[in-house]
Amino acid sequence: MGTQLTSDVVRRHTAGKGLLEGPRYDPALGLVFSDARLGGVHCLGDDGSLTTLVPHRRGIGGIALHADGGFVVSGRNVAYKRDADAPTVVLLDQDPAVERNGFNDLTTDAQGRIYVGSLGEVAIDNDKNPGRIPGGVYLIDTDGSARQVAAGISLVNGMGLSPDGSRLYVSDSLRPAVFAYDVDAETGDLGEETTFVAFEDGAPDGMALSDDGLVWVALAFTGSVVAYAPDGSLVARLEIPTRMVTSLTFGGRDASTLFVTTGAESEDDPADAAIYSAEVPFRGLGVARARTPTTAT
Repeated sequence: MGTQLTSDVVRRHTAGKGLLEGPRYDPALGLVFSDARLGGVHCLGDDGSLTTLVPHRRGIGGIALHADGGFVVSGRNVAYKRDADAPTVVLLDQDPAVERNGFNDLTTDAQGRIYVGSLGEVAIDNDKNPGRIPGGVYLIDTDGSARQVAAGISLVNGMGLSPDGSRLYVSDSLRPAVFAYDVDAETGDLGEETTFVAFEDGAPDGMALSDDGLVWVALAFTGSVVAYAPDGSLVARLEIPTRMVTSLTFGGRDASTLFVTTGAESEDDPADAAIYSAEVPFRGLGVARARTPTTAT
C-alpha cells in the first residue's frame, strides 16, 4: 500500500474556476504555473503574491524554464515566450495533416532538449470514441530541429526523466497507465514502450521525480498523489482535499516542498482551482532548463 504521508497540506492560493497545470519552481520567481482553461502563465511567489507573467494564452499543459530566461509552453503549438511583450517563437507547430492537433505536457533533458506530447484528437471520451487517433512524443533539439520519437499514446500527459536520464516516463491518462521508454543518451531517441504502472482508479496526469528515482504522479479524479519506485512498487501516497489534482513539482529552499496544482473538473464545477503544498521527506530532482532557440529562424 505504500506509506501514507502525514505532512500537513497547506492551501496556498485560490485561483477561480480554472484548471491549473504545468508547475515549475524557479528560485528567483517562485512557483510558475499555467491556467489551461482561463489562460496565462502565472507565478506564486514565496511570499504568497500572485503575478501574471504571460497573459491570455490558453491550453498550456506544460512549461519549461529556459536557460536564456522566459519559458517554453505547450498548447496549439510549442513556443518560446520571453514575456508578455516579446514576440512568440514557435518551435513546433500543430499539423492536422499528420494528426498533430496541439500539445500537452513536456519535460527537458540534461542537454536542454524538450520532450513534448502531441494530441491526436481533442476529444478525450475514450468510451464514446474507442477508435480515437492517438498522440505521441516529439523531441525538440537545441538546434531547433524536431522529430517524433514515440507514437500510439492515447492522451499524453505528465513526463519525467530518471535521475541518470536513461529512462523517460510518460503518463497516458486514457489507457490509463504510466509507460517507460529507454533513452539513447546521444540522440535522445526512445526505445520500445513498456508498462511501468497501470491504474484501476483515476487518470495519471502530471509527473515529477525525486532525486532517489521515485516517480510521483498526480492521479486525477482521486484527490491523491502517488509515488512509485523504479521497480513499479508503490512507495508513498499523499491525499489532497480536492478530486481534480492535475500536476506537481518539487521546490522551495531545499527542494523538499511538494507543490500540487488542481482545478475545477468543468466550467460548471463549483470547486476552486488551487495550489497546495506539503513538506515531504524527499528531495525533488531538478528539471534542466531548455536550451532551444529563442529567436525565429
